[in-house]
Amino acid sequence: MGTIPYIGELFALAAPLCWSVAVILFRVTGESVPPLALNLFKNILALIMFFGTLWIFGGQPDHAVSMNDKWLLIASGAIGIGISDVLFFMTLNRVGAGLQSIINTFYSPSIIMLSIVFLGERLTIPQFIGVGLILTAVLSVSKMKGPGGEFAPRVLVAGVLLGMTAAFTQAVSIVMIKPMLDDSPLIWANSWRLIGGVGMSLLLTPLMPQWKTKLRALGNRKVWKVMIPAALMGSYVSLMFWLAGMKYTQASTASALNQTSTLWTFVLAAWLLKEPVTWKRLLGLVFGLAGVALVTFTGVKP
Repeated sequence: MGTIPYIGELFALAAPLCWSVAVILFRVTGESVPPLALNLFKNILALIMFFGTLWIFGGQPDHAVSMNDKWLLIASGAIGIGISDVLFFMTLNRVGAGLQSIINTFYSPSIIMLSIVFLGERLTIPQFIGVGLILTAVLSVSKMKGPGGEFAPRVLVAGVLLGMTAAFTQAVSIVMIKPMLDDSPLIWANSWRLIGGVGMSLLLTPLMPQWKTKLRALGNRKVWKVMIPAALMGSYVSLMFWLAGMKYTQASTASALNQTSTLWTFVLAAWLLKEPVTWKRLLGLVFGLAGVALVTFTGVKP
């Protein structure tokens, strides 16, 4: 497969496109299924898919892995899949897919800040400027009510805070296992993370008011035609394309193409969900994408 021209680039571009389609589907599903219930379903389905992939194709590490490292992967999944994804769904329900895509650019500076503190990396001047652009874009969302005043100010502020927390906790879950990821098969590692994600979902679900009643929303077959493709696209297909892109092309090229998820989500939200496109949203999108480009591609010096 690696001999097919530009196959790696195609995989790397397909990954963010699949994720963006999943975000749109999650937005529609969120109108009927509460975030905790949706996250529980998504995580269980993804766990089954990843374990099935490991069983069929293999992919175990070629070295002994301590139980402490496995617990670290489980903790990473509990934070990044069990908690962060719930916050992501809550953000999506409040501000829509387009604005969420802008808020989610906060993930990049979160990774950088945590890497500085825990991995000894250093922020370059262009990256510092990029962080400033991203923060400007994210905070500007709280002022974007839309042409018809679709969002109340408190809803926008809540959406921004939830979205920033989702991005930050996602970054925490990755930085805490970064040294392990360099030496571990990613499908295997993510399978252990999904165990933590499912476990955290099971712990959090009973905390949901009237949780038994809300879980019944998962049994609504009318929702399945959107919810199942959303879970498969967002939690399995997009990640598999991402792994293939990293394998069959240069990491820098794959990373550049992966960053288009923000643009894809914004465009699809306007096209399929008819979310408004205003000059403030476009300016926020440009600031966010420019900031992500600076943070990602100007390099962090050890």
